[in-house]
Amino acid sequence: NARAFAGADYVVLNGAGYDSWADRLINGNPNSKRKVLTVADLLGKKDGDNPHFWYDPNAVTKVADRITADLKGLDPSDAGYFDAQHTAFDNASAPDRARMAAIKAKFTGTPVASTESIFVYLGDYLGLNVVSPTEFMQAVAEGNDPPAPSVAAFLDLLSKKEAKVLVYNRQSSTEVTTNMRKLATKQGIPVVGVTETIQPTQRSFEDWFGAELVDLENALNAGATLPSAPSAPS
Repeated sequence: NARAFAGADYVVLNGAGYDSWADRLINGNPNSKRKVLTVADLLGKKDGDNPHFWYDPNAVTKVADRITADLKGLDPSDAGYFDAQHTAFDNASAPDRARMAAIKAKFTGTPVASTESIFVYLGDYLGLNVVSPTEFMQAVAEGNDPPAPSVAAFLDLLSKKEAKVLVYNRQSSTEVTTNMRKLATKQGIPVVGVTETIQPTQRSFEDWFGAELVDLENALNAGATLPSAPSAPS
């Protein structure tokens, strides 16, 4: 990795503390000709902000536009190729945009829960109401134990079926998130697994993301028929 960074003309970093190891590699291998794009800076984000920018469709568009412009600046003679690749990506993403529009039109305001912050950007974009405790989602995303009150609140909302779908990160499972998933299943709440990276690795971004949207849409359709649990007697 260090050799690759040292010899690269163009480096894309996530930023916001997500890949600080990459900053160290760049600083340890100075190259005045190298251009670096830090996505967090492009989006006006900082350390501590939700770093899962690839789950924000608006951010994906902005990053694709910037990468295209940067590559054209580095290699003007191939500008037509880079424009064509951008158009191909945009066309391939059209089905995903259509599906997101359909989900938003049908399910805006639907309460959903997520075991970590990976889903928050997409949930907001789709108009879904992410009801799981912020402290819980952020702690899990950072690899920390969530605060006890947030665990209790999460268990309570699942027990009461206050979420119509539970989203969890299949690449980051802990005892507490597994317990949430088991409780959701017991309560009949549809569960959707998402991943932090493209799976399988040979898929294109748009195919991987599209498959996750299909799973989410199916879960939302199933969750729409889920009755709320009766309130406990006072």
